[in-house]
Amino acid sequence: MADDSYIKDPAARLDYTWDWGLWLADVSDTISSATVTVPEGLTAVGAPVVGSTAVTQRVEGGDLDGAYRLVCRITTAGGLVDERKLDLTILER
Repeated sequence: MADDSYIKDPAARLDYTWDWGLWLADVSDTISSATVTVPEGLTAVGAPVVGSTAVTQRVEGGDLDGAYRLVCRITTAGGLVDERKLDLTILER
């Protein structure tokens, strides 16, 4: 899975998802736990929602013209650990 980039309005509250489905199918595994690191300036709304192949985090905030990187780190049922990044640019939409 490639890292992703998105544009977010400063007033928006949106869900962002990291999908490991293809990789997990290749290694015959599922997600056991996950953490999402949200940088200062953004707010994680609630805990991440962890499924067997994807993690979703709701995020709000951000300063206009700001750039932020969210990091999702998973541990699989088989003990593998991986992380993916997601970049947000805050612009009026």
